[in-house]
Amino acid sequence: MKYNNRKISIVIPVLNEEKCLAQVLRHLKSNTTTSQVLEIMCIDGGSSDRTVEIAKQEGATVIFSQRGRAKQMNRGAQEAKGDILYFLHADTYPPKGFDHLILKAVAEENQAGCFRMKFDSKHPMLRFFGWLTRINHTLCRGGDQSLFIEKSVFENTKGFNEKYFIYEDTEFIQRLYAETKFKVLPNYVVTSARKYRDKGWFKVQFHFGMIHLKNYLGAGPEELYRYYQKNILT
Repeated sequence: MKYNNRKISIVIPVLNEEKCLAQVLRHLKSNTTTSQVLEIMCIDGGSSDRTVEIAKQEGATVIFSQRGRAKQMNRGAQEAKGDILYFLHADTYPPKGFDHLILKAVAEENQAGCFRMKFDSKHPMLRFFGWLTRINHTLCRGGDQSLFIEKSVFENTKGFNEKYFIYEDTEFIQRLYAETKFKVLPNYVVTSARKYRDKGWFKVQFHFGMIHLKNYLGAGPEELYRYYQKNILT
C-alpha cells in the first residue's frame, strides 16, 4: 500500500512537563519506522519549568501559545506542515511503528482515528477502563488515546472548541464521529496513571464520570471546568 506522499506532524500540547517530556520525545524517535514523520511539535502554554529547554534539546519544534489545551492544539495544527496531524499527550507512549499504522489507516480511507489505550498500572479499575477503549463508540473515547486526523478534515471541522478548558478532546471526537469515518486501531498507547495516583483512584474516576454525565445532560464548557476545578484540581 503506497502512502509515500503523506507526511505526519506530531502535535504535543505541553505545560510544565519537564518530568516526562524527554522520555516521550525519545520514545517517539525510537519507535518511528518510516520516514514520513515530518516534525514533532511541542506547543507550550507558558511553562515555568525546563519544558521548553528539554523540547529543544530533544530536537522538537517549540511553538508558543496561549494556555489551554484546545488553543495549544489548534495553534499546533495551524503551524503544522504535514497533511496528517497526530495529537499526543506528553505522558502517553504510542506503539512501535505508530507512524506506519496511522499512514496505513489513512490510506484505507479512515479520515480520523485513535489507538486503544492501557494505563501504566495494574490497578483492576484502570485495566477495565483500558479494555473499554477497544469499543468504537464515543463513550469510550478520550484524548489519552491520542488522535490522528487528516489536516484538511481538521480544518473543515473547525478543530478543537477553544471554549473548553477540559473535555476538548471528547467534544471534538464526538463531532468527528458524526462527520467522518473514525477508526480505532487495535494497537495500544500506554498512558500515565499519575493523576489517579496523586488524587486517588476512585475519586478521579468518579468525578470524570460525573463530567461525562454533565456533558450528556447539556452542561456547557464553563460548568464542566468549574466542576473539574472544584473536585479534581483541589
